[in-house]
Amino acid sequence: MLQTISVTRAVGDVVEGELLLSRDGFSPRYDLDRLTGVITRPGHDLEGISIADKICVFSEAKGGIAAGWAYNDLKHKQLAPRALIFGVTNPVMVQGAIFAGIALTEGWSRPPDDGMKTGDWVRVDPMRRVIELLGDE
Repeated sequence: MLQTISVTRAVGDVVEGELLLSRDGFSPRYDLDRLTGVITRPGHDLEGISIADKICVFSEAKGGIAAGWAYNDLKHKQLAPRALIFGVTNPVMVQGAIFAGIALTEGWSRPPDDGMKTGDWVRVDPMRRVIELLGDE
């Protein structure tokens, strides 16, 4: 049975990929080593894990103007995620994701960790405003 989560807002192209699920918030400036794509903030539930080429779920976006440009930097270094799924985000993160060509969603009909887990293969379809579970690990 296909599991689908509706999202409140979304932008970007349809992407598929491996899900990386976090209950923590995320700032590309303070939580991430932008030279490696690895989360380095001590105590973050994804500490030591790379976000490169993943579909990343975070409870909220953190950071301001300096964080928004970081997505384009990550894209240039081939360390960017395929998509960012936030419970709550902010205009700077949306602008940064659009500039970098990274799909981004905000809000959900139910938390992604209700039926999905890290390693699952999912599709993010911003036009339809859905996240679909395609297969599990």
